[in-house]
Amino acid sequence: MLFNSLVFVVFFLVVYALYRGASHRAQGPLLLLASYAFYGWWDWRFLSLIALSTAVDFGVGLALDDRSRRHRKLWLMLSVGVNLGILATFKYLGFFLTEVNQLLALTGYDGAYRVIELVLPVGLSFYTFQSMGYSIDVYRGRIRACRDPVAFATFVAFFPQLVAGPIERSDRLIPQLREPRTVTKGHMAEGSHLLLWGYYKKLYVADNLGVIVATVFDAPAPPGGFAVLIAAYAFTWQIYCDFSGYSDIARGLAKWLGIDLVVNFRLPFFAASPAEVWRRWHISLSQWLRDYLYIPLGGNRKGELRTQLNLLTTMVLGGLWHGANWTFVAWGAYHGGGLALQRALPRLRIPRWLAVVLTFHFTVLGFLIFRAHDLGQVVTLVGTFLADPLPRAADREAVTQLATLLAVVGVIEWVQHRRGDDLDLLMKLPRPVQAVLYAFFLSCILVLGATYGQQFIYFQF
Repeated sequence: MLFNSLVFVVFFLVVYALYRGASHRAQGPLLLLASYAFYGWWDWRFLSLIALSTAVDFGVGLALDDRSRRHRKLWLMLSVGVNLGILATFKYLGFFLTEVNQLLALTGYDGAYRVIELVLPVGLSFYTFQSMGYSIDVYRGRIRACRDPVAFATFVAFFPQLVAGPIERSDRLIPQLREPRTVTKGHMAEGSHLLLWGYYKKLYVADNLGVIVATVFDAPAPPGGFAVLIAAYAFTWQIYCDFSGYSDIARGLAKWLGIDLVVNFRLPFFAASPAEVWRRWHISLSQWLRDYLYIPLGGNRKGELRTQLNLLTTMVLGGLWHGANWTFVAWGAYHGGGLALQRALPRLRIPRWLAVVLTFHFTVLGFLIFRAHDLGQVVTLVGTFLADPLPRAADREAVTQLATLLAVVGVIEWVQHRRGDDLDLLMKLPRPVQAVLYAFFLSCILVLGATYGQQFIYFQF
């Protein structure tokens, strides 16, 4: 069930009407039922995976909450093993067997492992990380175990952020699901703003940018070097507007339910270094990798060489989290190498605007790797650009489309950045200005936006 579909609009309006009329005691089961219905719309069989993660981690949490219990580490290993086992089986098993078969073929071995093609459940990487993070937090003593099975099950499957995040922490979301909620006019106003802004970025900006991207990345051969550059710019903004748009919609839906989700993006293209990019992009995943992977590996506590190795390892695994493809591994290594290099090199005194420009283009090259179908295409695209970087007459239309689609988002985000990264800036404008701006967003969505329910990019992860 896609956010940008009529089915979802009807679904949410029905759920919302029942929710607002229900008591707090009834709201919990209603949210859980709605979340399972939302996810089961794709394939009801995959509900068993959510139920398995939920049951295991709820039980593990209760066991870990007893600090005197023996073998606490084994209980934690059960949670990690089940969640990573589900993730590895459905996301990486086919990829691993394919690579093993190719390696065996190179050695002249005739035998081959049968490759099992499994359908990847939508949102699997998100809810397994969220549920597993809860068990780790209970083990570390950061939180007490949740003893309300309905609240915990809703925490794992909460439908606004179930499919593509943000990855919520249990100490933020579970208390909101347990305690009585009051939906205020402020919640409604902020939620409406987030919904309209998110749908504008997704349906008008991202989906239309996708047309430019496809002409290069999905073509048999790139039409020219400058077209590669334009497509790389277009995809960088496409994935940002698509993913941040989803996050805004998720936060807006949650606001209408009286629940606050974390901010997942904070103007990432104004970052002045690779490290700052990851403090602004997919913030919930960046923090998850930092707290549950980088720091346990040793963080920056074991010398400079070990620190750089930890950065590289964390980012490679973070890249692999996105999918079973060597392009994601290379993308993670690329960013890990950038972070390590940033630490190793002396700080250069250059104007911040220049650092922002350089960091943005570092990010663009990374997303070219990310979007490519395989590493061979990366080599082809980069080679085409280096061999023929000058624009052609045919590129003029793509440049015009790119500039038109990005004009409003770019100006708004520039003003937000100039005002101290104020993401709530639009809601502080005078009411007449807001009305004109929101009417413009709505008209772009209805008239120029994609109306065929194009899937969000991060649904595949």
